[in-house]
Amino acid sequence: MSNIATLLKAEISRISRREIRSQVQPLRKASSAYRREIAALKREVQNLQRQTRLLAKRTAKPAEAAAAKTSTPPLRFVAKGLRSLRSRLRLSAPDLARLLGVSDQSIYNWELKKTVPRREQLVAIATVRSLGRREVLARLEAIGSRQKKKTARSSR
Repeated sequence: MSNIATLLKAEISRISRREIRSQVQPLRKASSAYRREIAALKREVQNLQRQTRLLAKRTAKPAEAAAAKTSTPPLRFVAKGLRSLRSRLRLSAPDLARLLGVSDQSIYNWELKKTVPRREQLVAIATVRSLGRREVLARLEAIGSRQKKKTARSSR
């Protein structure tokens, strides 16, 4: 009797496996097709991103060059000139740093020829160069009062 039960159980499990396999097989095929399609789309997105970066670089360079040529004349930086500007205006390095919106260490590094200021900073130095001592002191006073207001607001 137990022999019939084991045969019946084996036959049922064989038929159920075959049925499950027939149901799962299309899902596996669809899943692998979706994976291939996703991989192809990812490659296409990467290619398009690469192309946009290249196009952005190509279009940005001529625009920047044209803007640089028309907007301001080329600015040179000489460390000795910065030192003489500081001594002419009788400013300390921290005061000049506050005026230019940079750190004290940047001023020291520029004066020692360790680093060179960026274009925006060169423009700021050029504007300070055209100012007199009274105007510089007035600007420093305005910057100091702004900073005091900010610290008062943040402490509330």
